[in-house]
Amino acid sequence: MLRKAILAAAAMAVIGNSAYAQESTGPITVGMSGGYFPFTFVRQGELQGFEIDLMNAIGEELGREIEFETMSFSGLIGALEAGRIDTVANQITITPEREEAFVFSDPYVIDGAQIVTREGNEATISGPEDLSGKSVAVNLGSNFEDLLRELPNADQIDIRTYESNIEQDTALGRVDAFVLDRVSSAQVIKESPLPLALAGQPFSEIRNAYPFRDDEEGRALRDRVNAALDTLREDGTLTEISQKWFDADITSSE
Repeated sequence: MLRKAILAAAAMAVIGNSAYAQESTGPITVGMSGGYFPFTFVRQGELQGFEIDLMNAIGEELGREIEFETMSFSGLIGALEAGRIDTVANQITITPEREEAFVFSDPYVIDGAQIVTREGNEATISGPEDLSGKSVAVNLGSNFEDLLRELPNADQIDIRTYESNIEQDTALGRVDAFVLDRVSSAQVIKESPLPLALAGQPFSEIRNAYPFRDDEEGRALRDRVNAALDTLREDGTLTEISQKWFDADITSSE
């Protein structure tokens, strides 16, 4: 009887821990670079952007506080793996390699890779095949870096990685072009001190989502975030946040 009682108590402890993981009301720690306008950036000392508004809306829906941790983009995935943050809100693209390491929320941005260059150069750059012999900037550790390195002409492209806002490199005249998401490209062109232009059409559709550690707690949080995203889609909040920052709905492929 004593042994059965001990086993029963142990089983209840496991169940209790599982329930706690699923129903946790503590803060959700979210990692981001704070340097990817207009998704996540700092202006007048305040962290703001599309990602900030959306994650705060998710936190409100879940009844949980959101704590933001800013760091270099290239360090975000490592911080998630190490358990220093619970997820990343920085336009993380779902890739087969990342799916082997993490579980992802439903996509909340549908986008594509876009080449941007200085006005006048777009006449000779209509797609990735025209980047041969060019210096091209991308965010270090991003999906765009992977896209460039997987191109058939990758060995002919001078790929330069960066951690800060991409327009800074362009403003200094260091690169011929840069590759980022289609949505951000319009905002960068608007904000840049140099006359910039889109080069060709977007290529390689990308779907951005929140990654979580592939354990019980991570999967439970993923499920709760998905439920919150469903509600925000249905009540129009997701579209409203998108319209605020982009004057368009970037959250759907329709």
